[in-house]
Amino acid sequence: MKRRGFLGFLSGGAIWPLVAAAQQTPKIPKIGYLGVSSLTLEGHNVRAFRQKLRELGYSDGEHIVIEYRWANGQDDQLPILATEPVRLKSDVIVTTGTPGTLAAMHATKSIPIIMASSADPVSAGVVTSLARLGGNVTGFAILSAGLKANALDFSSKPSLTSHASL
Repeated sequence: MKRRGFLGFLSGGAIWPLVAAAQQTPKIPKIGYLGVSSLTLEGHNVRAFRQKLRELGYSDGEHIVIEYRWANGQDDQLPILATEPVRLKSDVIVTTGTPGTLAAMHATKSIPIIMASSADPVSAGVVTSLARLGGNVTGFAILSAGLKANALDFSSKPSLTSHASL
């Protein structure tokens, strides 16, 4: 009888705490958002970004976390601000403007960077060419010749980065 009681204890009560400890909560993807101006000036872009993420099934605070950093027009603060998403181990960094993208590029070579817009990413050194981006940056360029936004080639990995276009 003692043996059966001991086996019952092992199969029931003693194992459940071990199973519960082994279960891990799923990791919530973290997006670092690096804005060159302020939420006041970029509010419409942030609302569009969050709306598109919601349409794709990503709700801020529930399925993803977005960490915002704003330079408030002080480009000299961008290198410092760009280290924050790296320190917080963001899964992707969204940047606005070429200075923000360059700051993020200097802060990380491994975290994917999505630039919301860049006037000329090739001459700025953000990408090697529009056909072959190279590095960890993708996004949109506003080409002055046609004044239209052209989507750049997204990486072939199916991930949050391929869904984060504005």
